[in-house]
Amino acid sequence: MPDEGAEKGLHGMSKQVVLLRVGVDAGCGGIQGPLFEDGSFEFVCIPDGHGVSAHTYGTLLGRDGKPLSGYFAEGRRKVMAEQHVHHDPEFETFTYGDPTTPKRSLRYLRPGDILAFYCGLQEWDAEGGWNRDHRPALYLAGYFEVALAGMAGEFDPKVLWAEFGNNFHVRYPSVFKRQKADLVLVKGGAGSRMFRRAHQISAEGRDRAGNPLKVLSPKMLSPKMQEVLGDFGGHVSIQRSPPRWVEPRFVDKAMGYLKGLE
Repeated sequence: MPDEGAEKGLHGMSKQVVLLRVGVDAGCGGIQGPLFEDGSFEFVCIPDGHGVSAHTYGTLLGRDGKPLSGYFAEGRRKVMAEQHVHHDPEFETFTYGDPTTPKRSLRYLRPGDILAFYCGLQEWDAEGGWNRDHRPALYLAGYFEVALAGMAGEFDPKVLWAEFGNNFHVRYPSVFKRQKADLVLVKGGAGSRMFRRAHQISAEGRDRAGNPLKVLSPKMLSPKMQEVLGDFGGHVSIQRSPPRWVEPRFVDKAMGYLKGLE
């Protein structure tokens, strides 16, 4: 389905909506993002493996003005306060970049398409700790209404730096030099935003071995996201997945739903 969707977008036949998982999780960062009682949340990016970012978890402040390092286990907070952050996607100038092969299809996004981001969140209780009775789930965090997308090497240098200069993969010369040939970049335009509240899209499923797996919530469960986003051609697993392109017959419904979220 990604190839078919990408080709439709490439030829301008229809608008596209694609979902992409981002942010920390148990395997990359060791925590989920915190979800608060009122439905608000903190979007926490993954650690920077290059050690070049200007941001650390100790200096990067959340919506409540507190350092993001405070959401890590108490014994890790001092270390994580010094840990550099892979600040991407960033919602200040709305850019996203990735040099890995699974994300390459994002180069086919065109102006007016939507790149929606979802992440793992777990309830953070009023006492200032994780609610262990609440299982982590996957939630929509925001979206870009695409203004520009393509491979880094295809952009005029002036356009690259003007539009993507704040993106992690472009901002740091050592990273950009190493990744330029494989780097896909997406720029959000007017209408792009991070949601004020998180919106759950996952349910608990099982893989072929019977192990727990997060899937797009089906029609018999609430929220019934498969009625809004479809089932991505039968590929409903969204736990750790490549971009999931919404099938054409669901695109209008998906766009309307996303644009209506707070």
